[in-house]
Amino acid sequence: MRNRWAILAILFVVRLTIAFQFQSVAAVAPLLEKTFGVGLADIGILIGLYFTPGVVLALPGGAIGRTLGDKPTTIAALLLMTAGSLVMATTDIWGLQLTGRLVSGAGGVLLTVQLTKMGTDWFAGKEIATAMAIFVNSWPAGVAISLLVLPAIGTAYGAGAVFAATGALSAIGVALIMLYQPPPSVTVSAAGSGRLDPLALLAVIVAGLIWGLYNVGFAMIFSFGPSLLAERGWSISAAGSAISVVMWLSVISVPAGGYLADRFKRPFTLAIAASLVVAALLAWLTRSDGVITILVLIGLIGGHPAGPIMSLAARVLVPETRAIGMGVFYTLFYGAMMLGPAVAGWLAKSAGTAAVALDLGALTVLACPPLMWLFERIVSVRVRRAKS
Repeated sequence: MRNRWAILAILFVVRLTIAFQFQSVAAVAPLLEKTFGVGLADIGILIGLYFTPGVVLALPGGAIGRTLGDKPTTIAALLLMTAGSLVMATTDIWGLQLTGRLVSGAGGVLLTVQLTKMGTDWFAGKEIATAMAIFVNSWPAGVAISLLVLPAIGTAYGAGAVFAATGALSAIGVALIMLYQPPPSVTVSAAGSGRLDPLALLAVIVAGLIWGLYNVGFAMIFSFGPSLLAERGWSISAAGSAISVVMWLSVISVPAGGYLADRFKRPFTLAIAASLVVAALLAWLTRSDGVITILVLIGLIGGHPAGPIMSLAARVLVPETRAIGMGVFYTLFYGAMMLGPAVAGWLAKSAGTAAVALDLGALTVLACPPLMWLFERIVSVRVRRAKS
């Protein structure tokens, strides 16, 4: 299989399994609270635990993928995800739920780093913003599917069935990844040095921070949005369906943003404008009864920065540095995503409402535009030094 768009389709479906698994906790959070006798702070910790392994595994994950190869690393990651889901599906002990979540998260980390590197291998210099937007779109697609499917499964069969479903989907991913083939040029060139120059490293760090903070803001919607609506009297199924509107519309807005960025060559203008609007909408969501209208607007606008942000690292990485560079990128991302839900859950518990989590999300999204400007400055200095 040598068609890069067919390869992208495989990577899309496999990456979707990560989003589906991640969202499994938030999708049935009220059910877990009743089943295990825990509160919002505990749910926030369980959500954030999925990203905890990323802080220590993302960087070596890039090196592991470079050493073992794309396909063996992704298969091992999917098997970890499956094992973690099975632990959560078969235990009624909260401590083992935490353990299973960590194991699943470890697999998700390795898979995320490797799949991003694989996608960049095929599209570096070729419609990269569009390709990365489609690739990233697997996340809202997976979350939206989980919000529609998992609450119904949980209500009918319990939390264990929810986690069993996520494990089954991860196992299907193993079969799909067997179809993947790397581009020949990367197979040859990746044997060189994997060292990043200082400015490239700094640029990748800033890019990872941007992606992490933007995703923290977006994660507040589907992590604490259902609880916010439940506070207002919505049923768990109705709340999940309403929040899924954002994800379904993101399936359109994410690739649209990538296409516009490639078409008009103004990715930062698009990303900055969309980020400012999303921050305002998140703050408005907690203060308005027009829930559906606001969610629709977030879905239509919130996906636009994804492709431009995800293509940032490719601007300073070459095939030889791509694996380690993506490890650095995702270390920052996972650090933000580990702390974000946990801090939000603690703030929600202290304030007695999930609304404060959405306000935190608005602030993290608002921090992205200044960091985008900083990234551009670093790249400009790097280019000038290379020419001198």
